[in-house]
Amino acid sequence: MKQILILYICAILILCTLYAAQPVQPLFQKEFALNGFQAVIFTTVIMFPLGIAPILYGYILESCSSRQMLGVSLLLLGLLEICFSFSNSYVILIIIRAVQGFLIPAALTALVSYISTSSTYENIQRALGNYVAITIMGGFLGRLLSGISSEYFGWRPFFFIIGIGLVLSFFALLNVDKDAKASFVKPTKEEVTNILKIRHNLYIYAAIFCVFFVFQGLLNFLPFELKSIDNNLGESKVGFMYAGYVMGLVTALNVTKIIRFFKGESRAMIFGMFIYIIGLQLFNIEMFATMFVSMFIFCLGMFMIHSIATGFINKLSNGRKSIINGLYLSFYYAGGTFGSFLPGVFYQHFGWHIFLFFLGFILFLGLAFLILLRKCENGVCTQK
Repeated sequence: MKQILILYICAILILCTLYAAQPVQPLFQKEFALNGFQAVIFTTVIMFPLGIAPILYGYILESCSSRQMLGVSLLLLGLLEICFSFSNSYVILIIIRAVQGFLIPAALTALVSYISTSSTYENIQRALGNYVAITIMGGFLGRLLSGISSEYFGWRPFFFIIGIGLVLSFFALLNVDKDAKASFVKPTKEEVTNILKIRHNLYIYAAIFCVFFVFQGLLNFLPFELKSIDNNLGESKVGFMYAGYVMGLVTALNVTKIIRFFKGESRAMIFGMFIYIIGLQLFNIEMFATMFVSMFIFCLGMFMIHSIATGFINKLSNGRKSIINGLYLSFYYAGGTFGSFLPGVFYQHFGWHIFLFFLGFILFLGLAFLILLRKCENGVCTQK
């Protein structure tokens, strides 16, 4: 129990590092005299490495223990976060975020591999559901506390505190079993190709790309739209907009019940996609109260899909979990990378409503992939 608690705290701090900058990007824009693209790049630059690093690590690293991988990642993340809190240069801040982007997937892949390989076949869905719940909590706390802290104390103190927490977590990992392997392997091109040739893998990867593309697209530009609606809106109120994350936490912790209710993973994910689409379109009503409620519906749909997909693809695999999880993270964060800036073209040139229409189109693509997944008997398909 103590080891799991330490790992969960590490996951929360890692996700805080990843998302703390998002709600205060308009503040960065003002303080450093940035244009819109330069402001949102704080999220894009840390997302980009997350999309490619899980695959590259297989070629770079030999197998090592989860504790070793997490330890190195946490220590460097912490030191960089402390430097971030003191920097006054936009270029240095961006470089720090980019380097952190290469460290975060090492830690996340180690955590997922540790959980999946130490769980039984029957419990893997529940175990990974709990892990997703913890990452949801980390993403929410990072955004919420960053917004509150930035309004009352400035943005720097919160980033400094996160940095100290990461460094302390490095020492706490001494109490985690050093023999647990992260199972970083060197995948061959043929192995990756064969995994992608299995249709249920490809459909899940493509759907999760679309899902996180839209999630990051909305959350990255929502603070700017809120500021345009009310220029006097404080960062703490922007942070509270992410309270809908609690629905993701509830969903992840009850993932097995949801699957049983819908009598299958693919059916549950399709239903979640419809909720996701409805939640997205409710943001067309540009009032803070309505948007606040819409976030709950939006997050419910998104995390229904993500919580189920994470365990489902591990459940369907017959081995090579580290490669399968690495590819999942790559597609997930690649979607987040493109979603963090590409929808901005529609937002800046055509406005909020066309921006939401474009995101809705991407979700319908994701729905099409889930319907194809549903057509696979029992969720398992042969190669193309």
